[in-house]
Amino acid sequence: MTERADDVGGQLADPPRPVENLTAAAPVQAGAAEHRPAIDLETRRNQLMALVAELQSDLGGLVYEMAVRDRIRVDVIIRQAAQLQNVDAELSEIERILALEQSATAGLCANCEAPHSSTASYCWQCSQPILRQVDTSSILAP
Repeated sequence: MTERADDVGGQLADPPRPVENLTAAAPVQAGAAEHRPAIDLETRRNQLMALVAELQSDLGGLVYEMAVRDRIRVDVIIRQAAQLQNVDAELSEIERILALEQSATAGLCANCEAPHSSTASYCWQCSQPILRQVDTSSILAP
């Protein structure tokens, strides 16, 4: 997937490839509502890690080849780096989600410091409310 600058005119030998959608779409049956399959986040993370490594290698090779030929094309480098940045951002988000799933803790109870999930309304240990009630008159007051 390496883009290369030709010796003549600095034109691209291979056009950039779009980032592949690595999730499989479920077949839509006639009369059925569209159904999107659940994504296996660990599999997707592994796919994205491999893609990030490939894109990093390609970017480094591209810059090296341009430098050797003394034909630096900043627009091509930026386009390739933007593709890498998009994949890396998706990878970071998936890793964040996986870390949240593994810890499953959103905070600690203010009363007894027992851990609670992000959806908890009351502490499982001391039954104190997790969410605080706010007097709306203090919010709406001028």
